Amino acid sequence: MSAPAPSVLWLRRDLRVGDHPALLAAQEAAGATGTVALFVLDPALWAGAGPVRRAWLSASLRALDGDLDGRLVLRLGDPAEVVPAVLAEVGGSSVHVSRETTGYGARRDGRVRAALPDGGAGWVETGTPYAVGPGRVRNGSGDPYKVFTPFSRAWREHGWPAPAPRPSHLDLLELRSDPEAERLLDEASGADDLPELPEPGETAALRRWQSFLEEDLPTYHLDRDRPALEGTSRLSAYLKIGALHPRTLLADLTGETGEGAERYVTELAWREFYADVLHHRPDSAWRDLRTELAALRYEEPEDAVEAWRQGRTGYPMVDAGMRQLLATGWMHNRVRMVTASFLTKDLHVWWPVGARWFLERLVDGDVASNNHGWQWVAGTGTDAAPYFRVLNPVSQGERFDPDGDYVRWWVPELRHLAGSAAHRPWDHPDGYAHGYPRRLVDHAEERREALARHAAARR
Repeated sequence: MSAPAPSVLWLRRDLRVGDHPALLAAQEAAGATGTVALFVLDPALWAGAGPVRRAWLSASLRALDGDLDGRLVLRLGDPAEVVPAVLAEVGGSSVHVSRETTGYGARRDGRVRAALPDGGAGWVETGTPYAVGPGRVRNGSGDPYKVFTPFSRAWREHGWPAPAPRPSHLDLLELRSDPEAERLLDEASGADDLPELPEPGETAALRRWQSFLEEDLPTYHLDRDRPALEGTSRLSAYLKIGALHPRTLLADLTGETGEGAERYVTELAWREFYADVLHHRPDSAWRDLRTELAALRYEEPEDAVEAWRQGRTGYPMVDAGMRQLLATGWMHNRVRMVTASFLTKDLHVWWPVGARWFLERLVDGDVASNNHGWQWVAGTGTDAAPYFRVLNPVSQGERFDPDGDYVRWWVPELRHLAGSAAHRPWDHPDGYAHGYPRRLVDHAEERREALARHAAARR
């Protein structure tokens, strides 16, 4: 048996210390020789992340560095060059990662492994960012699930391991960080036009989770669709970056009874389902998963799309959501569906246009959840809502924001309208008294147009 040698823990979507199987494996392999905690700023991912996700990554890495006693090593470059170089720098023998299952991530990891000594013999994958690794839940024929409900049932039956214990100590090696990587992170944190980001880091994530468990979980099933209420966990940004693992949440939900807990587990299952779909169909990241509407005719109305982005469509619920996105880097899930429906069904724009904007501005921007959520609304993805289900932005507002509080908060031009009147400024003599824009389109007419285009595409 060979003597222990230093190990490299290559961090990606697992920026935490607790419930981190790959960290434990790296420390066990290295013993007293020590582990390098490495994050590689990959130019290919950095360039496409957008200012909000870059700022969130920067803040999260700074928080993790604090948890690691200032020993997080930052390097910039192609991981296939950087990771082997760091391993050689410390005379190490193993590289430890959480398994990646996205198309790009799997290809990148294959290149890194091939670049390691001895054909990648020291490459060790332990755990994934999910409770159940994508690809593991299959139907009786061994095929992946295409519909959520049976997947959710099988996912629950499959189960998941208990959270990994928090390490009692950290044997981390000190290496210099790349000054250019440091500069890029500082630049990202100070970029113009950034929203107010959540408090970063594992400690903040756990504190938010405990608050939700104690205060909001019992009524989650009732309040989760009400954007004016603090009824959701707001953990999506932490889950995206790996400051928190879903296995931790599921463990804490064990023994919880009631519809709130049941519904929250279902929402975690949706996240895992979309990751599984992307694993099996990486092409669905930017292409229609289902091809029945391949002939659908779309528009490219630049002015209307820009009005949608800025929250100036003239439909209060849509505009409130888009302004919330710009101001906070987050949007309530119900409102995400309403705004997505408006772009795809009222403006007749292909869903990737909206998906790209969301990824540009969302702090929790995740390709699997974001893009497949857009396809669900557009009618081209998994469990697709029938294309003829066109969400009415007015009735959706009146149903889920009945007092108009959400609209009035994000659309100050309508604060003079009491109650649900905020959803129909055109019905009031002074509805436009404070500069709120007129409606871009007539929803009823565009709904008819959307149905006509759908019928033509299916002939």
